[in-house]
Amino acid sequence: MAGRGDPPEGTSEGLPGGGEDEYGAVVFDESFVRAARLQEYSARERTGPDARAVRTLPSPVLRARTGNTGAWVVMGLALLLAFSLATAIHIGLRRSPGDPAAAPRAEPLRMTVIPLAPSGAVPGGEPADLYHRSPAARHRIAAAGITLPAIRRTSAFTENEVRTALSVAKEYLVMSSLNPEVLTGGTVRPVRVLLDPAQLDAFDRDVGFRAGVRKPSGGWLIRFDPARVALADPAVRVRGSLGYAESGADTLEITAGHTFTYALRPAAPPGPSGPPPALSAPVGPARTDPASLFVARRELRLRFDHEDILRHRTELVSSHLQAGPQSCSESTGALRPLLAGERASPGAPAGTDPYAATTAPAAGLCGALAPAAQPSPRSARQPAGQPSPPPD
Repeated sequence: MAGRGDPPEGTSEGLPGGGEDEYGAVVFDESFVRAARLQEYSARERTGPDARAVRTLPSPVLRARTGNTGAWVVMGLALLLAFSLATAIHIGLRRSPGDPAAAPRAEPLRMTVIPLAPSGAVPGGEPADLYHRSPAARHRIAAAGITLPAIRRTSAFTENEVRTALSVAKEYLVMSSLNPEVLTGGTVRPVRVLLDPAQLDAFDRDVGFRAGVRKPSGGWLIRFDPARVALADPAVRVRGSLGYAESGADTLEITAGHTFTYALRPAAPPGPSGPPPALSAPVGPARTDPASLFVARRELRLRFDHEDILRHRTELVSSHLQAGPQSCSESTGALRPLLAGERASPGAPAGTDPYAATTAPAAGLCGALAPAAQPSPRSARQPAGQPSPPPD
């Protein structure tokens, strides 16, 4: 009789248990089990009321793709970075060092320096007395004479930006016209650090120091010849005004017109150990040389953009200087004033008064210092050394 699980006819060929077993070579190893789409829950997991017998697993291909996502992201970022770097190198190689876009440009400084020659001998005396008898009697002292105008915003610049630009302009005037170290030629750095970098090459070329070479520095700053003159009184008299207006798209222009009056003496002869003392050195009581006044009328135009204001710097666009008493034959380099008792060569044109702000600038290479611009003769009843009246 057939077994309980066998059919009556016995096991047929081609089925398990009959003939050759076609699944006999199949081995259910660990990789085969992991690749299965169905996985049976454990006995504990099947005890719950809503438990199922098996769970469905994701396709092995999908699992492989999911595992490689992070690698693809990293590879994509690396390719993007390499492309950006190659593009930057390509652009840099195509731009030559002389390309206008690679280096900033500035408008060349338009400068005029006109010496003013006196019609007679230069008046001399003590500084206080000379100031009292000159148009500078009511001028303020040093930086107090450079006052700021009313400050309002413009269409492109805020009130704070306008205030900053005016402050930089005032600092430029102080450093280039009143700083004793700059006046004596000892340094130019306080002026240089206030200029736009695009102007530094021109500044260094015009103001730089080279033996035997006089540079036309009068456009950038006031500088006396320290071998000829010394400052007799550090209280330089100043009077003038500042103004501002927009001169183009995102450009603020400041105009400055000031008259500076200096009291000078002949420089002390060089000692055995070196050159004469600095221009700002106090004059000792043994010095009996009379002082004289030297007046300089400076008219400047300074330009600012937003970056200049942010970086506390300016671009000097134009400079017009009339200064005397000087000889018309003097160079436009370091100023060489005529001192007390000295005379200029004859033949100077009509007189110019640098104290008059409305005076038209002299058109020639030399002007005549108007008598009204020099200390008046002292009357018999006026004592020497009388203090100046208070400034207006």
